[in-house]
Amino acid sequence: MSDVEFGWYLPTHGDTTAFNDAAAVIPPSPELLHRVVAAAEAAGFTYLLIPVGQTCWEAFMTGAFVAAHSKFIKPLIAARPGFMNPVLAAKMIATFDRMSGGRIAINLIAGQADKEVLGEGVAYGKEDRYALMREETAIMKLLWTQSGGVDYDGRFHKLVGARAAPKPLQKPYPKFYLGGGSDLAADISAEHSDVHLFWGDLPETIAENIKDLNARAANYDRRGPLCFGMRLQVICRETEAEAWAVAERLVARTSEADRAKLKDRVATSEANRRVQALAAAHGDRAGDHLWTGLTRVRPGAGVAVVGDPAQVAHQFRQFIDAGCSSFCLSGYLHDEEAERFGRLVRPLLA
Repeated sequence: MSDVEFGWYLPTHGDTTAFNDAAAVIPPSPELLHRVVAAAEAAGFTYLLIPVGQTCWEAFMTGAFVAAHSKFIKPLIAARPGFMNPVLAAKMIATFDRMSGGRIAINLIAGQADKEVLGEGVAYGKEDRYALMREETAIMKLLWTQSGGVDYDGRFHKLVGARAAPKPLQKPYPKFYLGGGSDLAADISAEHSDVHLFWGDLPETIAENIKDLNARAANYDRRGPLCFGMRLQVICRETEAEAWAVAERLVARTSEADRAKLKDRVATSEANRRVQALAAAHGDRAGDHLWTGLTRVRPGAGVAVVGDPAQVAHQFRQFIDAGCSSFCLSGYLHDEEAERFGRLVRPLLA
């Protein structure tokens, strides 16, 4: 399975062994992030997702820290519409790519909760954010590939003779990822992404979604095929019983009020609604080793693969058979779970 890549997650908002339990929280710090970076690289992960949001440390600065404290792992850094002028974004990403020796990938994010985005100073609604992201991604690609000045007359941006130096080291430009569940996200992925990341579902559903994305991608003049992956949690222990015990401890302190607050927070996100719908339809266990319990306590990727090493590897094989070739993973604690995955599961998938 040499064509399958694995990425890990950098918890710049802190870590925990039990949600909604103050005593279990590990606050973010350079020391925590260094431990996770070192563990992920030692375990053989090829990229490191750096999250964004009000509670997260700034992603580009953190990505520079990652590059400086690692040898080969590649920071996956968000390009969010409306947060930065696309000419400046193109220069920053290309400069990072050059300075790091070709170690940056781009995460396209537009579908976050409206309240959170507004709280960060961006007033565009969801549909406008996706339209703006399509425009800004196209501008960055033009700046990286077109010789001479770039003219662009769009709905949001107008450029005359724009240039961005340097050009990226990776050719024609760094890899683009997008995770999302809406039609808007699917259309952007079909046109611009290298990898579309699903947020966790049944393998048969993922296979159908891949057919849909491939049909959409056929409508665009792409530079290469659209690949697919999963954004998942993983809880692996030496025995299945131990893995499930760890999973239950993660959510044991969560109240109904906590759950209601989370649902309100993610109400405008289609990808979050899909994850919540999976939990509502199947309960805590969407499969023998697919657990939806984390949807009670965290937004985003709330589906976890839970079990002993052989069971976890088997679940990943099912997703690979469905058409996935990239897995962006996380687990608690993030440095310890990265080490376990590299030691216990990766050899079974090799």
